[in-house]
Amino acid sequence: MLDLSPDDTIIAISTPPGRGGLGVVRLSGDRALEIALNFFRPKKSGTAIPPGKAVLGNLVDPESKRPFDEAYLLDFPAPHTYTRQRVVEISAHGSPAVLEEVLRLGTRFGARLASPGEFTLRAYLGGRIDILQAEAVDDLIRASGSRAARLAFGQLDGGLSSRMAGLKDRVMDILAHTEAAIEFPEEHLPVSGREISFLLKALASELVKLISSYDAGRSFLEGVSLAIAGRTNVGKSTLFNALLEHERAIVTPFPGTTRDFLREKIRIRDIDFNLIDMAGLRKPETSAEKEGIRRSRDIAAKADGVLILLDASRRESAEDIALIEEFRERKAILVFNKADLIPKMDAGKLSGRFGPRPSLAISALKGTNLGKLKSLIYRTFAPRINENEDVIFHMRQKLALEEILASVRAAERLLAQGHPEEMLAEEIRTILPILGRLVGEIRADDVLNDIFSRFCVGK
Repeated sequence: MLDLSPDDTIIAISTPPGRGGLGVVRLSGDRALEIALNFFRPKKSGTAIPPGKAVLGNLVDPESKRPFDEAYLLDFPAPHTYTRQRVVEISAHGSPAVLEEVLRLGTRFGARLASPGEFTLRAYLGGRIDILQAEAVDDLIRASGSRAARLAFGQLDGGLSSRMAGLKDRVMDILAHTEAAIEFPEEHLPVSGREISFLLKALASELVKLISSYDAGRSFLEGVSLAIAGRTNVGKSTLFNALLEHERAIVTPFPGTTRDFLREKIRIRDIDFNLIDMAGLRKPETSAEKEGIRRSRDIAAKADGVLILLDASRRESAEDIALIEEFRERKAILVFNKADLIPKMDAGKLSGRFGPRPSLAISALKGTNLGKLKSLIYRTFAPRINENEDVIFHMRQKLALEEILASVRAAERLLAQGHPEEMLAEEIRTILPILGRLVGEIRADDVLNDIFSRFCVGK
């Protein structure tokens, strides 16, 4: 569990693990500067530490009095810092040995090693950011491309938080219209069912739009899962290796070589695709192959998209037809492999039989049309996101919005069925605590633990 007490001073390495030109150690808490000055010595004796200005000095072992690195120290007094506490940053050479020694000395003189995400947790507890912005910090750090980074930064900058504030204003407006007639009956204030219905429908429409953005947002953040499905020996593993541009899957001329599945990530333009090579779909000959095929069908059913790989050097079979039929309702591309051999499959007939569906002839072995296939994959499966619109990235956010939408729908039904204003108002009131949990106005420690435990240490 995360330590929700902000009273002690914490310390952590804030740069990625490994060696580099620079490494940064960060402290946060009332004693941050006091602790750092136990092992940091300015180059000029007696030099004061001015706020927000880098001071050059040596990192010194207090026992031997010998320096072990040269570093800059920056002191940021509260409350104008990321955590709203005093923050000290020590920029040394990016040597793991040096940075670990700074941690050791920091804890020796009273700091505590920070938990994952604890700096951002303190920023939240200090009121600098809300929970949506805190999640966006981690999203920005983990962003796999420039578009994902821009979307995450938009949320860190308060875009989604402002949208939630707008939703709350809508809810309060509806509640005000409803409660006016309840609180002041002597005024005979009419409750306009038509007006409230309009407000509820507008709120529901906005919620639906946000909820529907989740799949695209998740794909941007985590990558698009793409399953390669096909019968045995059609070249799935060869295509998998060709798209990766290295030999990852074992390829043999014998059916059933792939018994389980392999998953690797490839980047096409600004999107990550999680490519999955699976067991060939056929009547299994062993229990291991049977389990592999079962897993393959399960993975293909859950994937964001499917590459249906067919052997164009053989005539289409009942199994090929069944395979295409199996994925009729899925977003998929028909890939006609082995274009370097004499074609025997009627690609045009198969493509047209199941309605409009993108298709392409390739040779995974020779590399023919692989560039075109990557472009087609991007056009077909890349999420469509307008960067000027708000997007939700996390299941937690989606579930909360779905809960709010359910309450809005229930309020619409109560209004349509002519129930008393008190029942309508009570249903609408249930939305407010859900919004509070969504943005962190209502603190739930289990939610905080789930969110901040995903962070790296030092952020």
